[in-house]
Amino acid sequence: MNAPDSFLMPDIQAAADHRRLAIQQVGVKGLRYPLTLQDAAGEAHPTVATLAMTVGLPPEVKGTHMSRFIELLERPRNALSLSDLRPLFAEMLLLLQAESGRIEIRFPYFISKKAPVSGVASLLDIDAGIDVWAEPGGPVQMALAVTVPVTSLCPCSKEISAYGAHNQRSHLNLRVQLKAEMALEELVRIAEDAASCEVFGLLKRPDEKWVTERAYDNPKFVEDLVRDIALRLQDEDRITMWTVAAENFESIHNHSAYGLIEGRND
Repeated sequence: MNAPDSFLMPDIQAAADHRRLAIQQVGVKGLRYPLTLQDAAGEAHPTVATLAMTVGLPPEVKGTHMSRFIELLERPRNALSLSDLRPLFAEMLLLLQAESGRIEIRFPYFISKKAPVSGVASLLDIDAGIDVWAEPGGPVQMALAVTVPVTSLCPCSKEISAYGAHNQRSHLNLRVQLKAEMALEELVRIAEDAASCEVFGLLKRPDEKWVTERAYDNPKFVEDLVRDIALRLQDEDRITMWTVAAENFESIHNHSAYGLIEGRND
C-alpha cells in the first residue's frame, strides 16, 4: 500500500533555520469566518468574525504551519461561550506546538432591545472584540472590547440657550482585561448608563419623545462620559486593566470631541 502524498512531501516549514531569530507572532490575519457566540443567558448569536491567530516561533524553526489555524476553526463545535475560548486557545497552542500565542476576534454583535415606552423590540449592532493570549510560561489572559453608540447632549449648549441644546451620536469604546468572566452585555450596559441617553434600532413616536427628553435632562460632556464609566470600571473586581474612550461626533462642528482614561485595578 502506497503512503499518502502528504507523507512523501518534505515539510519545509519544520526545517531548521540558521538565522536564530525568534518570532513573537506569526500566523494568519484578516481571516473572515462565521462564528456563533453564546451570551451569558445561553442564547446563540451568529456573526461573521474577522480573526487574527498567531503563535510564537522558536529561533531554530523555519516556519509555522499556517493551514493548522484554519484546521482548528473547521473542527465541529457548539456555540462558543467566553469560557470556551480558553480551551480553544489551548487547542491552538497544542496543534501548532507553541508555547505562546494570541487570538484576536472582531465581530458585529447584535443585542435585542425594547423601546422605552412602546416596548417594541429591535436589534442594535455593537462592534465587539475578544482577545486571548499567553506569553511563554505565563497564564492565559483575556480582554473584551465594545464600541457602543449612544447619545450625548452638551451641558454648555443647554445652559446658554433660550431653548433646545445641541446633541450628537457618540461612540463609547471600552476595553477591559479580565481576571474573571464578564459578559459583553455587561460592558454595553455600563456604557449606556453613562450616556445622556442610549440608542435603539426602532422607536415609535412616544419612544422618540422619551429619548429626546431623557437626553435633555441628562447632559454630558465627553469628559463626563469617560469619567463616569471609569468610576464604574474601577469598582469592578473582575477587571485588572481598562481603557475607556469617548468620541462625540459634534453636530455643530466638523470635528469630534474626544476623551480617554486608562487605569489598573490593584
